[in-house]
Amino acid sequence: MQHFSHNKTLISIVGPTAIGKTGLAIQLAQHYSTDILSCDSRQFYKEMTIGTAVPSTSELAQAKHHFIQNISIHEKYSVGDFERDGLKFLDDYFQTNDVCIMVGGSGLYEKAITTGFDIFPEIDPIFREQLNQELETDGIEKLQIELKQVDPIYYEEVDIYNKQRVIRALEIYRGSGQPFSKFRNQDLNKRPFNIIKIGLELPRQEMYDRINQRVDIMMNEGLLDEAKSLYPLKELNALQTVGYRELFDFFEDKIDLNFANEEIKKNTRRFAKRQMTWFKKDQDVNWFSPLEKEEIINFINSKTTCDE
Repeated sequence: MQHFSHNKTLISIVGPTAIGKTGLAIQLAQHYSTDILSCDSRQFYKEMTIGTAVPSTSELAQAKHHFIQNISIHEKYSVGDFERDGLKFLDDYFQTNDVCIMVGGSGLYEKAITTGFDIFPEIDPIFREQLNQELETDGIEKLQIELKQVDPIYYEEVDIYNKQRVIRALEIYRGSGQPFSKFRNQDLNKRPFNIIKIGLELPRQEMYDRINQRVDIMMNEGLLDEAKSLYPLKELNALQTVGYRELFDFFEDKIDLNFANEEIKKNTRRFAKRQMTWFKKDQDVNWFSPLEKEEIINFINSKTTCDE
């Protein structure tokens, strides 16, 4: 049997939306008598429940969850904040527990806990202020040209129409004198616990059928009313997400309700496809069907001492 060097283990369950991650996480949490850490960034917000598929009251009662509806949509909360808070939680939790389950479909937030990010130097905020002013005055094109000149490597990789990323790269360059690309892909932070990644997948049509069914259930459970209550806040970043944007268009008479419903399904399917693309790039993910609970437990036990 292969054993890790640490005696604490984080089991990370990943996969596309509606695949069955929550159900499996609860089953594993019960099996290993442990808690669940959510890394689903859409489920952090107190004001959003139906459209973000927050675990039901019954599901929450079956296993203790953390980072579910823990902040307000009015609060700023970055992936860096989550990395800090999530690692602090695990540090405390592993003082008295050997295993924790993490679950979620937000790839960037899962990476924050399992891998961490490149370390960049502290930059004087004045550089960002200057860049934002230049963006407003001269447009994105001038900044794109500068980025191509000072950091051609990152220029070839980045979405050059993503204003925030272009400004971030130039902010690092102007503030440090070094290209943004130099600071990427450094030795990432080693975690003081074992990590076992379990990915869930199904044939594409079956996955899409699950998504369509989930959207219908959400609408029946009151997604329309939830979106209506949040409509006055539609400019907030937390609400720029599938399931709400489409209904906001309906409220503005841009589309009818049936079309909005179909758009939610279509955009959720696209979201699921992007999730799979992200997670399939991670060579550490071990893939199973969501129905293979026993196989998953046997695999986990073969990698560690969770059941000993």
